Amino acid sequence: MQRADLVLEGGGVKGVGLIGAVVRLLEEGYTFHRVAGTSAGSIAAALLAAGVDARGLADVMERLDYSRVPDVARPGIPIASEAVSMLTTGGAHSGDYVHAWIADELERLDVRTFGDLRLEDAGADENLAASRRYKLVVMTTDITHGRLLRLPWDYAHFDLDPDQQLVADAVRASISIPLFFEPQKLRNERMGEESTLVDGGVLSNFPIEIFDRTDGEDPRWPTFGIKIMPALPGADGQLFPPLAMPMLRPVRQLEQVLATAIVGHDQSYTERPGVRRRMIAVDTSAIGIIEFHADRAKRDHVAQQGREAAEKFLAAWDWERYRTLDPRSADPD
Repeated sequence: MQRADLVLEGGGVKGVGLIGAVVRLLEEGYTFHRVAGTSAGSIAAALLAAGVDARGLADVMERLDYSRVPDVARPGIPIASEAVSMLTTGGAHSGDYVHAWIADELERLDVRTFGDLRLEDAGADENLAASRRYKLVVMTTDITHGRLLRLPWDYAHFDLDPDQQLVADAVRASISIPLFFEPQKLRNERMGEESTLVDGGVLSNFPIEIFDRTDGEDPRWPTFGIKIMPALPGADGQLFPPLAMPMLRPVRQLEQVLATAIVGHDQSYTERPGVRRRMIAVDTSAIGIIEFHADRAKRDHVAQQGREAAEKFLAAWDWERYRTLDPRSADPD
């Protein structure tokens, strides 16, 4: 059995590509010491941290009704209800269905709070505080204070005990695609301040360096990253269908800005050789970020793309060789 840390990129429905790649890694005998995820990646990351195996992960995703993820608010009139909800809550959809679904699935795995995901590790990075020793890290963006939150690490900003916070709540915050899903709130009662949380991808969609050691010691195992977003957002920059809210043209520009932010922020280091060598890039071009009504055949195709990407990566992966390469040097032919 081989061990690794794992980082999963966000990308809405493109996340089915993550599932195919992760299942293939599990089948190959990999276990994941720690997992980090953003948006859709946070869903798979939470399940893996909770201990799900290859068959279990596939079964869990079978129980997700994709068509119900974009839940329609009252009065239940498509487009009109979405427009009203967006203007009143900041998001076209409440996200209640997916929130309840991930909470139920984690409950099946006997995981509720981050306290259930505490990690005892005598060989951990000496610079890693005890408050950061968990099996799971979820990315979300605090737009009130303009900062990235790595949960459970950053609950301290709110005077909250990480062990008491619900994992499902952190995941729900991480998947809050701006405009599409209603933002979440996190309150510091002592300070009387409330923060608005949106998709972690706004500031860090692919934090592959999050588990890298900082104490000068050699890594004990690799960190793999699975990337599902293209270099340019293109049509995926549209979070709403073209016929929705035609009177709100500024929203179209904002969508493009957000999509570019989500895709572009991490580009500066994904091109580094030390990152590319440990990155599994999945072609998810066949499906859109919010294509929740895509048919089963299309989702299966993208999942298969993930599986094939992982197989290609594993065929070339050599841990011992990776350890001896200068991370700044060009990739060998």
